[in-house]
Amino acid sequence: MDPTINLNLWLAFVAASALLAIIPGPIVTLVVANSLNQGARAGAANVLGTLCGNVVLFAIGGFGMAWVLSALAQWFDILRWAGAAYLVYLGLKQWFAKAQGLEDQQATRPGHSLFWQGAVVALTNPKTIIFYAAFLPQFMDPALPASGQLFVLSATFLIVAGSLDMTYAILAGRLRPWLTGERRGRIRNKLTGALLMGTGVALALTRRS
Repeated sequence: MDPTINLNLWLAFVAASALLAIIPGPIVTLVVANSLNQGARAGAANVLGTLCGNVVLFAIGGFGMAWVLSALAQWFDILRWAGAAYLVYLGLKQWFAKAQGLEDQQATRPGHSLFWQGAVVALTNPKTIIFYAAFLPQFMDPALPASGQLFVLSATFLIVAGSLDMTYAILAGRLRPWLTGERRGRIRNKLTGALLMGTGVALALTRRS
């Protein structure tokens, strides 16, 4: 049976994907911000949203429909700016929020909004399109069928990136108890707000090329 993918290229892709995922970007800062504010489960909801958003983009690219994204470039920018503005709004809201101890937030649970925050950041991040169009093909063997390689590489990236993003959520969630109390609650609010606003600004300033 012919191999689906070149093992050496795949291992190199895993290493490169891990390096890209470790570098903090809009997704990482969003996950860390919500994990610090609401716990690791909130960050996990963000991660699930980003994974679903990336699945949509990879599916579009896999079906050879990148032209759809190009044709909707104007609307894409509008959506990206709307997502950025929403994150900045959340950051400002958190920055000026009344400080609360962790004991006052025990009833808070990650909701659908956290999932959609992650999905919006993933779907409106032009770097994902650039990754699929320019980075991923470098690890494909022209002697092997393209469809199988695209599926394996896309799934690999989602697993690697999702695992590392989830690690960020867990680590940030573990830091959360150190920010308990009213005074530290104010610090937590400022830190969370700054991270959310930074995510929005970074998303707004990102270009497709």
